[in-house]
Amino acid sequence: MITPELRLAIASGLHDGSIVPYVGPGVLADVVSIQDGQPIPATSEQLIIGLNNGKPMAPKLMYEFPRAAMNVELKRGRNAVTRFLDATYASSTWTRAAVHDWLAGFMPRYVIDINRDAQLLDTYAGTPHILVLGCARIGGTDYRFKLYTHDGAGYSSIQPEQADPSLPVLFKPMGAPRPEASYIASDADYVDFITELMGGFAIPLHVKKLREGKRYLLLGMSLNRDTERMVLADLIYAAATPSGWALISEPTDKERRFCKKLGLEVIEADVMELIGATVAA
Repeated sequence: MITPELRLAIASGLHDGSIVPYVGPGVLADVVSIQDGQPIPATSEQLIIGLNNGKPMAPKLMYEFPRAAMNVELKRGRNAVTRFLDATYASSTWTRAAVHDWLAGFMPRYVIDINRDAQLLDTYAGTPHILVLGCARIGGTDYRFKLYTHDGAGYSSIQPEQADPSLPVLFKPMGAPRPEASYIASDADYVDFITELMGGFAIPLHVKKLREGKRYLLLGMSLNRDTERMVLADLIYAAATPSGWALISEPTDKERRFCKKLGLEVIEADVMELIGATVAA
């Protein structure tokens, strides 16, 4: 239940930067194509069906998008997965998510968004900020991120030591289509990214300092799959105690145990309840 006291605490924390939104697929539940009204592929199942030209895949591949993406990569090449994600998130026009409009009222100084769309980037398009995009399986660098600075007009690629620590940080660990397409999608991507994340090479140094002592607000997240759980656990390392809240309308026992382990309080409510919005059937 979302109490008035909790709403006030969340609003205050988002304003002062002590609470970090951790944005998952559920925040895009109200987003549809302007052309045909079809929902944006956001959940694992929606992404798999989109990747397979609108049809389900074999049951073992329907379990999780990274598994399905790995199958497509092995059969048709990595570019096939990248082309699908570009066509989905870079070339299509979508309606605006109510959650992103709500976040725009706070303009948090640090946001983690595990979706691959560009709506968070649009929110900060007129505000100088730092953008971190996750990447995997690239040579010539120890890092598993691409770093950009935005001057209020456009992005420029920078090195970690060039990052201005006073600017807001948008962290897109699974990537985005802009300013240069970069995605974590297949099993091989996740293995490489999570390995380097655990080793400390997937997070810029100034973000490691920024995250110390923060509390997190999980929005639109499902925590029943190991990949999301491993990414989350490492990204919120050095959090405050307790570490925040997870809004999950119908949490499973597995999700409850995991959140308890991380110090996250489970709130049995949907993100739309928090922001006072509704999603059309």
